[in-house]
Amino acid sequence: MTGLTIAIAIVLVGVVVAVASCVMLYRRMRATPHEAASPTDPFHTGDQDSLRGDPRALKAGDIVEIRGLSYTVRGTLRLSEGGWGWAEHLLDDAKGTQVWLAIEEDPDLELTLWTPVDDAGEPGAKRIEFGGRSYEREESGSATFRSEATTGLSEQGTVRYQDYEAGDGALLGFESYGDSDWEAATGEELSRYDVRIYPTTI
Repeated sequence: MTGLTIAIAIVLVGVVVAVASCVMLYRRMRATPHEAASPTDPFHTGDQDSLRGDPRALKAGDIVEIRGLSYTVRGTLRLSEGGWGWAEHLLDDAKGTQVWLAIEEDPDLELTLWTPVDDAGEPGAKRIEFGGRSYEREESGSATFRSEATTGLSEQGTVRYQDYEAGDGALLGFESYGDSDWEAATGEELSRYDVRIYPTTI
């Protein structure tokens, strides 16, 4: 065989090997199932949960910092209404001031700070004037609750509620547990950045 013939034979063998390799790789790729990428929420707060703690995992004994003020979780109410659930956590600070932090997903995470008030009257009217604001009735209903740790309420029961909102977004809420009188609280929605959580390790 001449040198040219040998060179052509080598090239042909190389081409055959390359084609065979490509065919085998293609068949292997078709035989291997590809995992579909899981759909993700572009507004998911995973990074913030890692940095600031997950409000959905709050429990008695945890420390909650809200706009620089520190509170301890004393207890929690788990509420349910027609398959919809949310939580309200009783917080107090070193001075004994008590507030409630409500947490729900609708579907985004919503945080609301409720501060008990006196002299707000009773709900029922379409509009209520209180604290220099005019509140319009937004929603009402009733739910069952389960109490954890210290809340000052029974282990379980029912609650009626009526919520009002002012034009600037300020909230006014009324709740009646069991057969008790109405209790009022003013509320404000919190940003995820307003809250930092320090879980207990117990």
